[in-house]
Amino acid sequence: MPQNTLRRSWFALRDARTVTTTPAPAEVQRFHAGLPDYAPTPLVGLPELARELGVGRVFVKDESGRLGLPAFKALGASWAVHRVLSAREPGAEVRLVTATDGNHGRALARMARLFGQRAHVFVPRGVHPAAVAAIADEGATVTEVAGDYDDAVRRADAAAAEPGSVLVQDMGWPGYEEIPGWIVEGYSTLFTEIEAQLAGVGVDAPDLVAVPVGVGSLAQAAVTHYRAQPGGPALLSVEPEAAACVLESLREQRPVTVTTGVTTMAGLNCGTPSSLAWPFLRDGLDAAVAVSDEDSARAARDLARLGVSSGPCGAASLAGLRAVLADPDSRSALGVGPTATVVLLSTEGVRANPHGENQV
Repeated sequence: MPQNTLRRSWFALRDARTVTTTPAPAEVQRFHAGLPDYAPTPLVGLPELARELGVGRVFVKDESGRLGLPAFKALGASWAVHRVLSAREPGAEVRLVTATDGNHGRALARMARLFGQRAHVFVPRGVHPAAVAAIADEGATVTEVAGDYDDAVRRADAAAAEPGSVLVQDMGWPGYEEIPGWIVEGYSTLFTEIEAQLAGVGVDAPDLVAVPVGVGSLAQAAVTHYRAQPGGPALLSVEPEAAACVLESLREQRPVTVTTGVTTMAGLNCGTPSSLAWPFLRDGLDAAVAVSDEDSARAARDLARLGVSSGPCGAASLAGLRAVLADPDSRSALGVGPTATVVLLSTEGVRANPHGENQV
């Protein structure tokens, strides 16, 4: 059952670490390892942050260079496209359709080109023109939508009904969950890498993992990985104050849609949780927090000073952790002590999000 909120931007739950899940298939990482440009992204230890936050160790998973792109999304897009094409006759042409706030659309466009297919990407208002141009530069057809992210998803879904097309969307809703499930499976490689990298420096497991959240698919992957065995780390989701749909859904204990505002955290500017992700988030997250653009910008500047390229979405995890650990009650709720190991997911580099470039 939920606990009382400690402040407007924070919500904690009990019993998340009693949930058990089925892990993603091992085949996913083997597939990624065979792709051009594959290499595990860095897991960077930052002792200065550990001292600031009063914990034992802080590591940042730096996704600023994943499969030749400046964000983690290529992991999900590549595995989903592979699964889509594997179900069709060899040599069949497919138009891959999606909506995006930036990174997923560019990743899908790159994978369409890699696999010899076409891509059509719908982009909502508020996405920086440079991010739109980057998607087009991958060879995709780009349609800009006057509405928000949810409007762009509806347009993409309608376009994918045309013959020879398939929707490859990184969120699910009733009746559309298989392909988003493949995308979530694709993200599992990120967590498998973290596990091996921590073991390489003598750490058995993290005590807390902070995950930036849009519709919740990456957080679903985190829950799936870390709840495959009883126990595991505390899991903290971090969202923009302008689009805290998961935080509000957890408060209501049902998926809700929020009206999104303007935020530099463009890739997290989503108003509705994925229906596929929601049960995992409801049962497997320990807490959720919302952060301001100012806090994210400060976190991005600090990470840059420490040698990590992080856009506003990626830096949100540090901003969220700072907000939570500054409060003794929320620190206690997550069980974070002075010897804790914390992992922050920095899901994009500066190049992924032009909105944040002038703030870093």
